[in-house]
Amino acid sequence: MLPAARPLLLALVSALLIASVHASEAFLVPRDGSHLHNPHAAPLIELNETEITMHHDPTPDSYYTIDFEGVGENVRHPGLMMAHIIFMSLAFFVALPMGIAMRSLKHAARGFAVFAFYALCALGCASSGLYRKLTPNMYEGAVHSKQGYLVLLLALSLSAIDILALMRRIVTFWRSGEKFSIKTFWRSAILGRQVDQDRVSLEYTGLVVDEPEEFEESKVSLSPVRQSGDLDPIEEYSGDTAQWANDVHHHRRYHRRHQSTASERTVFGAASPMHSLDKVYDVKGALKSNVGLIRRIGKGCFAVLERFLIFAGLAQTLLGIVIYTGGCRGNYTNGCLAHLIKGAIFWSYGLVSFARFLGSFAELGWAWNRTPNSNAVSAEFTESLVIFVYGATNTWMERFGAKSGDPFTTKQIQHIGIAVMFCFAGLIGMGIESKKIRNWLAASTFASIRTDHVAQDAVEEPASYSASFNPFPALVIGVTGAAMAAHTQTYMFQVQIHALWGNLLVAFAVLRCFTYFFMWLGPPKSILPSRPPTEALGSFFLACGGLVFMFSTEEVTIAAMRRGRDDVMMFLNVAVAMTCFAFCWTLFVVGFKGWLKSRLRPVISYSSSA
Repeated sequence: MLPAARPLLLALVSALLIASVHASEAFLVPRDGSHLHNPHAAPLIELNETEITMHHDPTPDSYYTIDFEGVGENVRHPGLMMAHIIFMSLAFFVALPMGIAMRSLKHAARGFAVFAFYALCALGCASSGLYRKLTPNMYEGAVHSKQGYLVLLLALSLSAIDILALMRRIVTFWRSGEKFSIKTFWRSAILGRQVDQDRVSLEYTGLVVDEPEEFEESKVSLSPVRQSGDLDPIEEYSGDTAQWANDVHHHRRYHRRHQSTASERTVFGAASPMHSLDKVYDVKGALKSNVGLIRRIGKGCFAVLERFLIFAGLAQTLLGIVIYTGGCRGNYTNGCLAHLIKGAIFWSYGLVSFARFLGSFAELGWAWNRTPNSNAVSAEFTESLVIFVYGATNTWMERFGAKSGDPFTTKQIQHIGIAVMFCFAGLIGMGIESKKIRNWLAASTFASIRTDHVAQDAVEEPASYSASFNPFPALVIGVTGAAMAAHTQTYMFQVQIHALWGNLLVAFAVLRCFTYFFMWLGPPKSILPSRPPTEALGSFFLACGGLVFMFSTEEVTIAAMRRGRDDVMMFLNVAVAMTCFAFCWTLFVVGFKGWLKSRLRPVISYSSSA
């Protein structure tokens, strides 16, 4: 190449490179889908109001600014709002849990708890209605009141079902022809306790003489259920010994009937009337079993909806805070909803995990104990199911607010990737917890063994089979925390807040793995709650992380920076204090239910393992 042509060639190449760069800039998509800040630059320290107002409307006045910041001096009524908050909090977080606990035990005073719940709700609605009449509307399109009335309608529907069941029991009692006594009427019709312990104990006395060996075997097999029965939130109260006695009594009558019908069929043939009568008994038994199944499903749905009211109260609390402070409007709406909903899920997950640590759901084997019921669904399966549903729905919800044909932003791809991880990791977790899939996985072990020479019970299960060691729920939450701790943000304070709650979720995942490690070394052998300390700490970090998650919304962090409250330690201390208060509430609810059971049922003594 001629030396004179080299400068010309270099100029041509440079021009092509510059043209390609300018052409590609037209197709570049900002990292977070906005133009607030260069994603490759360092986070900002000070608030840029000009840039904020370019993409967000100015924050309007709210009920909070009227009541506490001097806006509208003549219309300030903070006392009414405080009364509404106090009354509704007492209704949904004190009276309602106490009523649920009393109802599960058929306590005589559960009616007073229900009355207190509705009385507090009436006072709360009255104070809220009076506040709205005396205060101008500061939030157009608010749905807090409408959703609150829907929640109350659900509560009234459940109470109506309870009243109908009470009326049915009263009618059944009068039709039974049983000798009337106030005690019998109160226990059977009003409280719904169907077993008369005095009458059953006499029947049981005769059974001990007839079949002592069967009684001893049944007593041994039922003793774990009897010890864990005081933790059942749904099943009706009845003495286990009395229940065994009734079962044996009905079994003996059933056996005698079938023995006699079998002998008569031998004499008269299969076409005899006794054979037809036997078929009638079989049909009646099948119908009775189907009715019993439907009744159990109905009771389960009732219990789930009843407990759902508490979480609905939490949702109403968050919605009320948003409307009172005037947040989540305009371009803030989608991000605000995402932080509040997902943060509330982690918060509730932490409280439920702490309740498991205290001993709740021990009858299902969820309290880190040996499950007394081999057919119960494991806690890890339930966690994996929730994670799967969460991921399957959020995969398609991350594009809310985007127009058709808009390219995927980097932030959307980040969040969709997390949602897909939730979906498939939850699916793996459910597969691991499936007993049928476990049997399939173990089938390859016997492929090279001739099973015709091996007894059915020759292969012993390892000790680890007595519990569930599924790390995928913890893995999902830990990876989510690590990813969000590195989330790109416009301001340094937002980066620090995201790193704070992300690290709290990682701490939960690490502690949950430690729980599995120590329980793998020594699987639970008792049906009593083992209460591993790593779970107490892990549940605290999880709940606290969910609360800081809710605090990290863009609107809250910007408001904190405007008021000089952008201090990470302050946010952490407030979250820790609120989490401690919520854990005290959880301890009160679980302890109150246990105290009621200890008064209604005989206390079971157990030997020390030391």
